[in-house]
Amino acid sequence: MFDSYTLPSGVTLKNRLILAPMTNFLSEEDGRVSEKELTYYKRRSRGTGAVITACANVNTQGKGFDGEIGVDRDELIPGLKRLAEVIHEEGAKAILQIYHGGRMSPPHLLPDETPVSASAVPSEREGAATPREMTAEEVSQTVEDFKQATRRAIEAGFDGVELHGANTYLLQQFFSPHSNRRSDKWGGDVWQRMTFPLEVTEAVKQAVREYARAPFITGYRFSPEEPHTPGITLEDTMKLVSELTEKGLDYLHISLRDFHQSSIREEGNGSSVIRQIRDQIGADLPLVGVGEIRTKEDAEKALETVPLLALGRELLIDPDWAVKVEKGQEDHIVTEMDMEAQEELVIPEPMWSKIMSVPGWIPRKV
Repeated sequence: MFDSYTLPSGVTLKNRLILAPMTNFLSEEDGRVSEKELTYYKRRSRGTGAVITACANVNTQGKGFDGEIGVDRDELIPGLKRLAEVIHEEGAKAILQIYHGGRMSPPHLLPDETPVSASAVPSEREGAATPREMTAEEVSQTVEDFKQATRRAIEAGFDGVELHGANTYLLQQFFSPHSNRRSDKWGGDVWQRMTFPLEVTEAVKQAVREYARAPFITGYRFSPEEPHTPGITLEDTMKLVSELTEKGLDYLHISLRDFHQSSIREEGNGSSVIRQIRDQIGADLPLVGVGEIRTKEDAEKALETVPLLALGRELLIDPDWAVKVEKGQEDHIVTEMDMEAQEELVIPEPMWSKIMSVPGWIPRKV
């Protein structure tokens, strides 16, 4: 767990533990990094090998949350630089997650109050807005926007970027048969639907070749399945990850609720999804696992399958989780949120209230 790990690009992480990307609602209204955001990340960077930030929108049409960090304008670089420095001060590598919200973006955050997506198909959630289908020109411009976002991350001193192709956002929307009903080059069968995410990946890699003066991390996060029909199947995802293995990435980051979960679509398939993905991509491309890694024993067992682990809720409840495990103090790990410790945990408003409003997401002391 605390052995160093060298990624394909040559960047070495001091250990195998990563702060998972979690929306925090802490940036300024215009996307600038806030002081409270800096203190939040500083509190959670100590002891980890890397920190993946909350998602940062690559253009104004892709903003998906109030208080979201932005990477869509050069004027945001100074604040992003401060964020990278705070993470580095605690000994971790800094990875900026970049994305576009697509049809999941709330209309009130958008210039024309209309979300866009691969096709004019709303998500299957109550009150979802019907997005406008992106023009071919807009799709191409968004590819360029991801490239420029990567340039800004490099200029701000980040060690890498993670493409957010999971959790129903725009990259996933283009790959999904539910949200992508296009008939041009950006839609069609499973191979055609991956055109946009693969072009974005190549654009990001191009930015690294053009602007990075040192080894730079490029990761890709994905959701392996969608529950609705039509939706992404595990078979579809196997095709996508096979293509991504050819893109010179540093890692793939699978989005799961539980590290050991089996398929949500293929009943009777007892093999865990993460093992199937690992077997598909082989040993050359690292896979980051996540989901219900609460104890040292959980982490040790998970590391038998993957080389890197992302911790989310665990580092919200106890920011010193990694430090305690490394010092052999795992018996002192806090496993339930102390409702009286908001200030000590450095979870500012409105993030604290957002967390508390989700029933069952965080175990709490009664």
